[in-house]
Formats: sequence, C-alpha cells, structure tokens
Amino acid sequence: IYGLAPWIRTLPEFKDVVTLPQYLKKHGGYTSYSTGKIYHGGNGRRKNDKEFDILGPGASGRPFPKKKIVTTPFGNHRLVDWGVFPHKDEDKGDWKVASWAVEQLDAKPKEPFFLSVGFFLPHVPCYTTQKWWDLYPDDDTVLPKIRRDDRNDTPRFSWYLHWYLPEVRLKFLEEVNEWRNLARAYLACTSFIDSQVGRVLAALERNKLKENTIVVLWSDHGYHHGEKGDWGKHTLWERTSNVPFVWAGPGLAKGATTDVTVSLIDMYPTFVELCDLPKTPHTLEGTSIAATLADPNNAKDREVYLPHMFPESFAIMNMEWRYIRYKDGSEELYNVQKDPNEWRNLAEQPKYVEIKKHLAEKAPKNFAKPAPKRKSKRNLILEGETFHWKK
Repeated sequence: IYGLAPWIRTLPEFKDVVTLPQYLKKHGGYTSYSTGKIYHGGNGRRKNDKEFDILGPGASGRPFPKKKIVTTPFGNHRLVDWGVFPHKDEDKGDWKVASWAVEQLDAKPKEPFFLSVGFFLPHVPCYTTQKWWDLYPDDDTVLPKIRRDDRNDTPRFSWYLHWYLPEVRLKFLEEVNEWRNLARAYLACTSFIDSQVGRVLAALERNKLKENTIVVLWSDHGYHHGEKGDWGKHTLWERTSNVPFVWAGPGLAKGATTDVTVSLIDMYPTFVELCDLPKTPHTLEGTSIAATLADPNNAKDREVYLPHMFPESFAIMNMEWRYIRYKDGSEELYNVQKDPNEWRNLAEQPKYVEIKKHLAEKAPKNFAKPAPKRKSKRNLILEGETFHWKK
C-alpha cells in the first residue's frame, strides 16, 4: 500500500494482521482509546472495524472561514489556504480531540490502557487564531535558510515525487508574496498544537498517572518550507523524514537526547519490550529501541530504509550519510554530518562508489507491486513518470 488506499483490512494479506493496540489488548489486557488523526480518513472508525475499543472525535481541520483567505492555483480547494480569521481555539477540531483525551484521563481509565491522540494541525489548511499568529514576527526570521541553486545537482526525477496535491511551490509563494505568511501560519499552528499536547500531559499528571505511563510524542513526517524549492512532504530528503520523536516514562533516561537513526516502525517492538509482553509471533520490520531509550549514551547507529509512495524510489540513511535512488536509477548522496542542508550531491563522484554500494544493499531486493483496486475519492494512477489524479 503506497498511498492512502486501500484500507489494510480490504487486502487478504492484511485482513487479520495484528496491529499494536490489538496486540496490547490480547497479550496485556490493555483497553485501547483513540481520537483524532490516527488512521487516515474514516479507516478504523467504521461500524464493523475492530481496531480500538473506545473511539473519540475524528480528525478535523475545521472551522473554516466563509471564504478562502488566499488565492492559489488550486482554485477553491479548501485545503490550500492559510492565515488568520475570527474564531476561537475552542472551536478547533484539535481542541475537541484534546478535550476528549483529557476527559478519558480525568475519568480514571481502567489500567492498563493505550491512548492514541492524533492531532490534525499543522496539516493544511493552516488556519490559526490571532493569539498564536502574534507569537511570530512579520519578518524573514520565520523563513528557513535556502540556496537558490539547490536543485541544480538533483536528478530531474526528484521533481516527480509528488501527487497533484494541495502543495504549492516556493516559486509561486514568492510571486504572490505569501512565503512569509504561510511559514508564519505553519509555526502558529504548531504552537497551538504544542498547547494541546500540554493539556493532555497536564491531565496525565493531575490524575497521578505520570509515573506509570509511557508517553511518545511523534509526527508522521517532516515538511519542506521552501528548501529545495518545495513546500510539502513528498520527498526523500532530510526535511521530510526528520520528525519529533520524544519518549518519557518509567525505565527511560530523563532529559537526555541521542543522535542515532531510528524509524517510526520501531515503536511497535519497543512497546512490546517496555511493557514486558511476549515477543510477537509474527514478523515486525521495526527494531526495538528500548536499550537506546534506557541508556542513550551507549546507543548505536544503524542504516534505516525510507520508502516512498512512488514504488522503487527510496532513501537509506544513517547519521553520516543519506543515499537516495529513484525509480529511473538516478541517485543522490549527501554527507549529512558535513552538509546538514543537503546542498551538495556527491553521487557522481567516483570516490563514493563503495559508500553508495554499502547503503544500497540495505534496500529491498524486490519491491512489492502496488495493491490493486486502490479506491478512494481521488484514485491515484501511475502514468509514465508522474502521478495524475484520475478524473
């Protein structure tokens, strides 16, 4: 499944796959609660779905202004908009998600419990109330550092790793003088979400659950804010694969950080180990990082594989290198220790052949074909070298 569809339970291979909350329930007696953006869209929330025991409000970017704030090439597409309009924080979908999570904690849930709280923002549209907008100055300090020639040494194929989605390009944002406004709106939305995380954590502490609860704060992807001429998430560079990944709880180091490469799929086996549950009889592709969390000073780096929705395009990364190979065979290589902005593509230099070979060996030998009948509101079909919406 490379895109947003199909839902896993519609495929024979995944019909009975045991997800994390299901495994916790079966082997640890956990009651699972979920609210907000956890699975995409209505997945996991339908009448006959059995992903969670108790469901709260779903994900929502609402409320929306009566008319769009910004005019973009995407016309009236509601998701392509940003800025301030009169509304209250309490009106927002993410406030309601946090409130439901707080209510569950205040009700003293039966232990052990698993609570997944999925916030929507700073997903587009980036609407914010004045309170959070005013946190950030109306100057270029809100903008990232970029190079104007940053795409000159990247393969042409790198431009095709996106859908026809509501993602504007830096060129457009500068033409209409909206780069700063969009960056400011994104930052404001992020600060609002910080406050909602704070509400949930305050409820955890207020109900004396802090000392016996593992908390993980994470994001599903990073985001370009103009770097490499992009504004969005569909790339294989550092900006889209670097995410918040913060752990706290019993048995974990306190106030510590570590620079080793991990993957979000490491969460499942890590929870199994930290919660003293039997190892899963089925294969998990993630690696438990329990030892790293307990003793970050002795953490060891490793290579991590980063797939893409475009089959056969991928990145392999560790703390020193990022190697990218696209479906057409073109490549990029960056020494991220010396070049953290990934401004200098080293892939064509002969002296790095062995490094590329070593990293490439960590990628799959064969790539699964996309699942058939990928039905959704906007079906994705592959035509040549780019994606198009099926009308």
